[in-house]
Amino acid sequence: MKRLFSLLLIAVLLVHALPFSVSAAEETVTINVYNWGQYISDGTDDCIDVIDEFEAAYPNIKVNYMTFDSNESMYTKLKAGGSTFDIIIPSDYMVQKLIEEDMLEQLDFSNIPNYQYIDDSFKNLAFDPGNLYSVPYTWGCVGVIYNTKYVDPADVGSWDLLWNEKYAGKILMFDNPRDAFAIAESKLGYSINTEDSTLLSLAAGELREQKPLVQAYVMDQIFDKMERGEAWIAPYYAGDFLLMVEENPDLDFYFPEEGFNLFVDAICIPRGAEHKEAAETFINFLISPEICAQNLEYLGYSAPSTAAKELMDPDFAANPIAYPDGETLSGGTAFMSLSQRGTQEMDSLWTMVKTADTATTVYLILTVAAIALVIFLWIFFKVRKRNRKARRCAKWKTAQ
Repeated sequence: MKRLFSLLLIAVLLVHALPFSVSAAEETVTINVYNWGQYISDGTDDCIDVIDEFEAAYPNIKVNYMTFDSNESMYTKLKAGGSTFDIIIPSDYMVQKLIEEDMLEQLDFSNIPNYQYIDDSFKNLAFDPGNLYSVPYTWGCVGVIYNTKYVDPADVGSWDLLWNEKYAGKILMFDNPRDAFAIAESKLGYSINTEDSTLLSLAAGELREQKPLVQAYVMDQIFDKMERGEAWIAPYYAGDFLLMVEENPDLDFYFPEEGFNLFVDAICIPRGAEHKEAAETFINFLISPEICAQNLEYLGYSAPSTAAKELMDPDFAANPIAYPDGETLSGGTAFMSLSQRGTQEMDSLWTMVKTADTATTVYLILTVAAIALVIFLWIFFKVRKRNRKARRCAKWKTAQ
């Protein structure tokens, strides 16, 4: 039924004026799209395959789809060069950083007429106040996912759960510095946008204290671990929880009482993109109410478009995790781009958090190995000396 519905929608889309010509005489172009993992409907469970539908609607545009697992890894790839992307979908603070570093193209909104459907509340945001470089794709919140079979209800509600020794070895943690530090900062009552060196060091101390309890630092790996019950507790994005709970109904979610990150992920075109007009056509397709509704209903993320939300299943549109009420949202804070100094300091502290115990372990292993070698050599030479003495004695007895 969903597949049939999607085909009908595509038929409707095709009768509208297309911002990108699909004349058979035109050369086919391929756009390189760089997005988060698990972040577009791919036809699973008979849902819409967004890329297939786009390529059907625009035969002259093909999509080469690639994924990243954190804003930081995406930025590193983009900064290093050597790869050309036409579309990227970073989070708010990373969009701001890319704008500040002149790494994005200004958009031609005459090629993106569906921008009219984006709600005013998602325009003129702090990371792109002039609406020049980005179009909102999704929004959502970070919270705590936990397994109700193993986690005591009395322990939930706070970020403290991630530091609870009762669940040592069953706790997962973000494998990127910005999200990890935000959790520690929220737990301590600090701003998640602080650049104060003392506060960053204190947050790093919290993360070092947590490390012995952590089973693994993860991003997309969280799906398998939480769905299979290999881990019981993890901080992650609310939209992804709604996917996980379909596979494991024992999972539940809460917004921590100390506060949490409220984010917007946006579609951008990197500086120097080879196929800017085709990329803008893809953006326009993604934010059409019909496509946005089906895509985000499958993903579990929230739509920045009331027109799209109205086309969603009413139960999903009323879900308090996908669409929290105003009181809940008041506890959310958006990330802002940190200065180069603040970013470098956080990155350095994060490296220390992740490698401190590893370095200690390596030191202990080397120390034990050295002691073992000394003992082995002592025994070897002692036995060798004894054997020599025995041979001399044997010679003396023979001579007698």
